[in-house]
Amino acid sequence: MSFSVEEVRFSLPHVELAAHVFGPEDGIPVIALHGWLDNAMTYARLAPKLQGLRIVALDFPGHGHSGHYAAGSSYSMWEYAEDVIRVADQMGWQRFSLLGHSLGAIISVLLAASMPERIERLALIDGLIPYTGEADSAPQRLGDALRARLALHHKQKPVYADIERAVEVRMKGVVAVSREAAEFLAQRGLEPVPGGYTWRTDIRLTLPSLMRLTLAHAEQFVRSVRCPTCLVLAEQGHAAVEPRIARILEGTTFEVHRQPGGHHLHLNDEAGATLVADCFNRFFATA
Repeated sequence: MSFSVEEVRFSLPHVELAAHVFGPEDGIPVIALHGWLDNAMTYARLAPKLQGLRIVALDFPGHGHSGHYAAGSSYSMWEYAEDVIRVADQMGWQRFSLLGHSLGAIISVLLAASMPERIERLALIDGLIPYTGEADSAPQRLGDALRARLALHHKQKPVYADIERAVEVRMKGVVAVSREAAEFLAQRGLEPVPGGYTWRTDIRLTLPSLMRLTLAHAEQFVRSVRCPTCLVLAEQGHAAVEPRIARILEGTTFEVHRQPGGHHLHLNDEAGATLVADCFNRFFATA
């Protein structure tokens, strides 16, 4: 399949963001959000298969070719959500849809629930709610997170002798991916440094979160989504084996599809990308 990709940048008041843009200029406006430690290349297989959409696939701050937040600040879902709205404003999109994978899907749900006047539709891939924590664990979590931040100056990102080694390590990461998926992410995620290559991602992204939503908070965000929503769950992914997800979805009108594949089914191979594209093309055709 032949397609063109445009590289664009957005200058926000606090950070500069990079993005890939796919599709016709008069297509349905969509902002695409990737998962934790990934980048806009997560949509390299899927975006060209989606019909009639104008897709702005962002690199979140601290990822890919986007800038990093200033020293002393923290990366959080709330900051990312605000950045998405600021990008939509620069595009001139008062209403738009969101395409999200993993963390990107979670942020999409938060935005649709909290700013329903801005969000037209949600297309979600193997993500719905964040990791949660209850009140009794909050003091310990905050203490652990603060200690990790204070010790950050001792922490360094790994350096790989060559790109092949970096790809091999990414294949076996916290979430395993195919070789081709790792190569896609490495194209945009690696940078040369003395001694080899390292990931462009801000090292602060690996720090533990200061606080987590409770399960009740997370459920309320899902219940508050009013726009049409299509959720693709990977049979070997995270959400499909999470018992809470099935219970939460019972009270929604979400269109849910369970497809074979792992957490990155839309990127791991062409077959998975086609399955996801078929679901979303039917979904957006009803817009």
